[in-house]
Amino acid sequence: VQLQASGGGLVQAGGSLRLSCAASGLTFDRYVMGWFRQAPGKEREFVARIRWSGTSTTYADSVKGRFTISKDNAENTVYLQMTSLKPEDTALYYCAAGRVYTEAATFYDYWGQGTQVTVSS
Repeated sequence: VQLQASGGGLVQAGGSLRLSCAASGLTFDRYVMGWFRQAPGKEREFVARIRWSGTSTTYADSVKGRFTISKDNAENTVYLQMTSLKPEDTALYYCAAGRVYTEAATFYDYWGQGTQVTVSS
């Protein structure tokens, strides 16, 4: 199983980025997909999740209304559209796949390598 995250970069506050995570080696439409992030000196935190069917999503309060998670089962890809970015969104962003619809990182079985998002003020 491989999860390949991409799309990170440097953006000014108020800007937007779209992260992508391409999955291979698993039956993509049977997995919950999640995005997590980890800032320097902080623990990894939940950002967003989406059910295998794409019919249900959940967001951390800190990103609600600004970030949108979506998945394309035909392309085996999950996306995180990020708008109105803030400096506190700066972190290494990870995608993950699991069989349980949860915000808890420990229940996700597979992880991507992370993509860096840096938001300047």
